[in-house]
Amino acid sequence: MVRDTQDGKKKMLEALEYNLGIVSTSCLNSDVSRATHYRWLQEDPEYKAQVQDIHEAAIDFVESKLYEKIKEKDTASIIFHLKTKAKHRGYIERQQVEVTDAKEFTVKVIE
Repeated sequence: MVRDTQDGKKKMLEALEYNLGIVSTSCLNSDVSRATHYRWLQEDPEYKAQVQDIHEAAIDFVESKLYEKIKEKDTASIIFHLKTKAKHRGYIERQQVEVTDAKEFTVKVIE
């Protein structure tokens, strides 16, 4: 295991960037335990911010690959995009209801 904390954090951040934020693979590549990584996330706001930036960059990268597939007229990619980004236009597979308050309600069935 890595002994120096700053060196370990640097190696872990590099591994996370290389592995698109996948923690288990990055831990193996950087010789940092998962427990240590998660402890650093809790204790070091700067480390946490850098990890969050890496996750956002990974999402941007994957999103760019999705758009490339859409430009290639890949039907599955087009459908996926519409189901995730165009729900407000009716591109959904199932009804999704979000409940923000735990209130009691009654349903009356009219036949």
